[in-house]
Amino acid sequence: MRTFPTYTYAVASNPIFQDRSDFHVLFSGESQTKPQHKLGPKVYDYYLLHHIISGRGLFTLEQQSYALEAGDSFLISPEQLVSYVSDEVEPWHYRWVAFDGTSAEQILRDVGFTLHHPVVRMTDATPILSHMHQIQQVFQSRKPSSHLTATGYLYQILATYHDILNQSEELITADQHSQQAVTQMIRYLSTQYAQPISIEDMAVSLGYNRAYLSRIFKQATQMSPVTFLLKLRIDKGRQLIRERTELTIEQISASVGIQDALYFSRQFRRFYAMSPTEYRIATTQKASNAHQE
Repeated sequence: MRTFPTYTYAVASNPIFQDRSDFHVLFSGESQTKPQHKLGPKVYDYYLLHHIISGRGLFTLEQQSYALEAGDSFLISPEQLVSYVSDEVEPWHYRWVAFDGTSAEQILRDVGFTLHHPVVRMTDATPILSHMHQIQQVFQSRKPSSHLTATGYLYQILATYHDILNQSEELITADQHSQQAVTQMIRYLSTQYAQPISIEDMAVSLGYNRAYLSRIFKQATQMSPVTFLLKLRIDKGRQLIRERTELTIEQISASVGIQDALYFSRQFRRFYAMSPTEYRIATTQKASNAHQE
């Protein structure tokens, strides 16, 4: 007589409702399904991500069918006609997480999931399964912060998929490598300019040789990283002078990472041929004239 695993089903819902949020976990669950357990054909109005722990089954999205087994994940997207059914001999055991939000579509696109690529094969799903289970546990705790914790776990789940879906066996060229490094440098400087950073700090953080970074950066931008950082700080200070008239020049200088206000003023004049105070007076007069007109 054929025996099957004992049927189980458990789900935990988010205790916090957030209508029209950017990114929101709805619920998470786990089930050992019965043989030929079937859902659909139907459409959902949220995203539903499954990972198969054991067993086999068939997932159908519109007109495309996928025979899936342990190690496979599949994504159901809103308003898509889907069905999925467990094998009659080896029924699925899977975990899932449901989510929605105005940013969900773009996040999934960045990860690498598409309607033409809704399935991912994994060799080690331990992090995925762990985070899905943690979402269940945090929802069961009913803490006021549980929705924030669950969203963090979902981001970690999607980060794991991103790493898998964006692996490339092609070797990038030296030019592509340089472009990536320059992009990383600009990103780093644009987010850290207000901190007391140095080019040496950036090189260590990005894992590159300082001389190499300086050379490729100058080739790409026609200025050294030091000059780029200084100009970035002065430009941010110029913006604060226009928008935050209550701040002193000393406060603005410190806010953009330059502790010496006199040095900030000298460099400001170097780039814009006037002092910060003169620039503030000019912009104030211009705004006043425009208001009078």
